[in-house]
Amino acid sequence: MSKLLPACPVETTLQLIGNKWKVLILRDLMEGTKRFNELMRSVTGITQKVLTANLRAMENDGLLTRKVYPEVPPRVEYSLTETGESLRPILMAMSTWGMAYKETHI
Repeated sequence: MSKLLPACPVETTLQLIGNKWKVLILRDLMEGTKRFNELMRSVTGITQKVLTANLRAMENDGLLTRKVYPEVPPRVEYSLTETGESLRPILMAMSTWGMAYKETHI
């Protein structure tokens, strides 16, 4: 990763995963390797173009890997890198907080 990152670590994190699509992609890849169409189905409301753009950005940022199999039609799988996997505690904390919020505000 050669881009200039913000001085603030919170801002850096938000720059890398600060949109809802990236967080939902990470959530689904925490379960394991997924194919493109699996992600299209599980990330409700995302378009193919937006999914592709977010996957490319996350690959460029070192959060996931993209493996293309030489088949017809081509099979592409996405997996978290060690860096992507290191976001697990953050996503778990978001899940815990979200559940607690729902219990007290519904």
